[in-house]
Amino acid sequence: MHSRIFAGVIGLAILFSVVLNACTPQKNLLEQVMSTGELRALTRNAATTFYEGPHGPTGMEYDLLQRFATSLNVKLTLITSDDLKDILDQVEDGDAHVAAAGLTVTEERKQQVLFAPAYQSITQQLVYNRKNKRPRSLVDLQAGKIEVIANSSHVERLTEIKQTWQNLSWDENSTAGASELVNMVAEKAIDFTIVDSNEFSINRRYHPQLSVAFDISEPQQLAWAFSNREDRSLYNKAVTFFNDLKTSGELDNLIERYYGHINRYDYAGTYTYMYHVSKRLPKYQVMLSDAAQANNIDWRLLAATAYQESHWNPRAKSPTGVRGMMMLTKATARQLGVIVRTDPEESINGGAKYLRSLINRLPDEIIEPDRTWLALASYNVGYGHVKDAQLITEQLGGNPYKWDDVKKSLPLLRQKKWYKTTRYGYARGLEPVKYVENIRSYYDILRWQIDKGLNDDVPESILAYSSPIL
Repeated sequence: MHSRIFAGVIGLAILFSVVLNACTPQKNLLEQVMSTGELRALTRNAATTFYEGPHGPTGMEYDLLQRFATSLNVKLTLITSDDLKDILDQVEDGDAHVAAAGLTVTEERKQQVLFAPAYQSITQQLVYNRKNKRPRSLVDLQAGKIEVIANSSHVERLTEIKQTWQNLSWDENSTAGASELVNMVAEKAIDFTIVDSNEFSINRRYHPQLSVAFDISEPQQLAWAFSNREDRSLYNKAVTFFNDLKTSGELDNLIERYYGHINRYDYAGTYTYMYHVSKRLPKYQVMLSDAAQANNIDWRLLAATAYQESHWNPRAKSPTGVRGMMMLTKATARQLGVIVRTDPEESINGGAKYLRSLINRLPDEIIEPDRTWLALASYNVGYGHVKDAQLITEQLGGNPYKWDDVKKSLPLLRQKKWYKTTRYGYARGLEPVKYVENIRSYYDILRWQIDKGLNDDVPESILAYSSPIL
């Protein structure tokens, strides 16, 4: 009797639980993420995606993911993998909420995952060593060794090409990334590789002997990937997120931060600079380091600035009267206590003090790295002209505290239409833009060469270091 009553109670409890669960709405993916307080994201450890910088994690994909997680008010958990197939499989299976790994949108991949709006356009480029004969067409590739990243969009493209060029062959490397493959071409371990244009833009400065033979694809898009098997709540949130980034200009600012200073490339200039790093820099490195430390600046940034000013020549002079390693005017030197401008130690100390004063002079609202780039522009063209450019930037609807916006306004100071309304008047406004871009490139190359000197491994990236000011 009691057992029948007990069984009946258990049955009613189970029935009630089933009914209750049926009536309770299931959380969608976005609600689950917000409920757990965690966004799980797949990425690659690479120059264009995510890497550990001197001040912690950085990289364009990392920055985008961090902004997305912040918009959801959740923490970001990164899962890294170097296998592109593994990344796509994991996100498809729901092991991660999103894959942000510099993924190229292809027709084949669209059958497996759901892509968010594109955030960057690239082309696939065939890279070769300039010391070898440049391949002019696909026919020229048949005699050389091509090696590419396994399971990549480059493999998909080569497979398409092979339908027409039957003799085309290549090797897939499952352990090397773009930087390693580019280095293998530089060292002539392989004849060719294929990398995305944004990846080559980063790496070419460290290997001036490399060049692009030709593009092997039309422009393609990079985008985040989501599972096709899940509901679209989180995906829809990402669509809104990217639309807002584009509308606000924040996406352009991110692209500027990571790629803005590497579009201009000087083959001969890069070779000369790398030669001077090994031959001239050691003589002045201690002076640069001491002056930088005294003024709370990264010594490599100070060294890059000195190279832009004088090519590390303490007796450098210009027709305008500036002289020395840091090319100081008489008035500025006197203000800084520099007696002999051609004395390298005096000049370096004075230049470091001057740069620090310009950094400190900028409004507190300007944050790094924009603060440094604007201070460097002021070092070149004068703080007054930079202030004029900031006002023009504001008039044009830009952000006067963002280097990406101000650098578009500086060249306008050459036009009467604009400079006649400013306080400080005409300026050769294109010069500070090139000046800052050059220093950023010299700084990146210097860090790479120093790292390479400490160990023979080629670092994935030293690009877009969060702040060159200590």
